[in-house]
Amino acid sequence: MKLSLSQMIAVMGPGIAVAATGVGAGDMISATNAGAGYGTVLLWAVVYGAILKYALNEGLGRWQLATGTTILEGWVERLGRPVQYIFLIYLIGWSFLVGGGLLSACGLAGHTVFPSLSVATWGIIHSLVGAILVWIGRYSLFEKAMKVLVGLMFISFLISAWALRPDIVAVVQGMTFPSVPSGSVGTILSVLGGVGGSLSVLCYGYWIREAGRSGPEWLPGIRIDLGAAYILTGFFGVAVMILGAQIKPEAAAGGNIVLGMADRMEAALGPFGRWSIYLGFWAAVITSVLGVWQGIPYLFADFMALFKRVPKEDRAAMISPQSPYYRGFLLFLTFPTMILLWFDRPVAIIIAYTIVGSLFMPFLAGTLLYMNSKREWLGDLRTGWLLNSLLVMALLLFLYLGINQLIDVFT
Repeated sequence: MKLSLSQMIAVMGPGIAVAATGVGAGDMISATNAGAGYGTVLLWAVVYGAILKYALNEGLGRWQLATGTTILEGWVERLGRPVQYIFLIYLIGWSFLVGGGLLSACGLAGHTVFPSLSVATWGIIHSLVGAILVWIGRYSLFEKAMKVLVGLMFISFLISAWALRPDIVAVVQGMTFPSVPSGSVGTILSVLGGVGGSLSVLCYGYWIREAGRSGPEWLPGIRIDLGAAYILTGFFGVAVMILGAQIKPEAAAGGNIVLGMADRMEAALGPFGRWSIYLGFWAAVITSVLGVWQGIPYLFADFMALFKRVPKEDRAAMISPQSPYYRGFLLFLTFPTMILLWFDRPVAIIIAYTIVGSLFMPFLAGTLLYMNSKREWLGDLRTGWLLNSLLVMALLLFLYLGINQLIDVFT
């Protein structure tokens, strides 16, 4: 399937949505801390992290295009039904914690700009607005909104980073040549695990289906889509780290991250610099809310279709945004998660959902490595040595990261 330039641009959409959904406040905190602590020498971790996320999403898309089934269907059919019920427990727990964390991040962004309203009030407003847009809108509206917000996020931070006149040679070296300064291993792992990755990556399969992409001939198209998406989010991560390198480490801690960046940009560009940071941060967190609110209900609806053993020809209607299962889970994301807003510890909740999200990634990488390597399942679309090598790297990285984060929690 050969694509012209206009067709290449046209296929971009689901990849941008999934990459932007995965880039949240937790990732920004990790990248800013890395920049504040180590300057630009760890930029390579952003680049490598984006490559690994590309490999995971390409594997998801490859499975669906080759088999015509979602990855959840694949797990149930190939690994057994117990996986389905374990996944449901994780899905509900993850959704509650992540929903609350995203609302806390939106509340923090809104309160930073307009402190007359509390973090909780701003979180509730964002939750309701996101739910209404998903409830009444179609996928095409969601995709267009995500493109606009990603553009705002990308331009705001890239202009801000460029305005600080960073050392271009140091930036290129940091992106190209891996360096591991003393005491930086934990920071490197957090940056590698950031730039867009958790349970939300599973939404990609449903979004390419909504966009009308099915069959092996679409594999080049999704590669272009994902490649463009992770180049954009990779540059976003680079810009955030460059900005982090310009502020003091104590200003990159917790809730001070946005104010620290905004103060630095106001000193460089005046009020425009401050507002560019505010808008970019808001765009980063609202894309995560919209992506999770629109995408995660598909997973619950898919679970219910499998649980009820719905025939394949009837599954599409049951997994659609109009189905009661989809809308029921959307309401679960919208309202019960608001409870966490009254804990009044938004940064702690954001870090908690980042940890919980990372625990899923080793399972995803391992199952994609196993299932996509089977010729009898994928035929000519089975993965080769390069993608398998990236999946092995992703498996080891996220396994190590998850274990270390659990140790940090319980010690």
